[in-house]
Amino acid sequence: MSLHFEVVFTCFLRDDTPDAVLNALRWHLGLTNGRPTAIDPDEHTYPVLAPDPDGRLPGGDFASLRRQSRGFAAGRELFAWGLFSRNCWLDDEMGELVTILDLLAPHIEKPGYGGYFREEYDSEPTAFTFANGTYGPLKL
Repeated sequence: MSLHFEVVFTCFLRDDTPDAVLNALRWHLGLTNGRPTAIDPDEHTYPVLAPDPDGRLPGGDFASLRRQSRGFAAGRELFAWGLFSRNCWLDDEMGELVTILDLLAPHIEKPGYGGYFREEYDSEPTAFTFANGTYGPLKL
């Protein structure tokens, strides 16, 4: 019997995040069809963040990537790419977490919290963080 995990990504990517990364994210989120040619099909095997319309999480799966205002500085408006996804993954899929973390980490706007995962009946999530172009240690 497989375990099921709630996996949540919630972070801001810098406004200058390369189009290749944004396109890969859009594909993973199910926002575009067809794998972008810039990503390795052996590493990015399927869209892991695409919402399942029949998902088993309360309220369902969710995926969003949008350019958002982050305020003003030096007389100009600042923008970043807001990412939010919530999905149910089987335990066999948890290795894909590294694929997404590797994609995001170099482009995070500010160090800190980036999301969490938890076994569906656990009350304590395992948070992951981003800093210095990488992510915090994970205990899967």
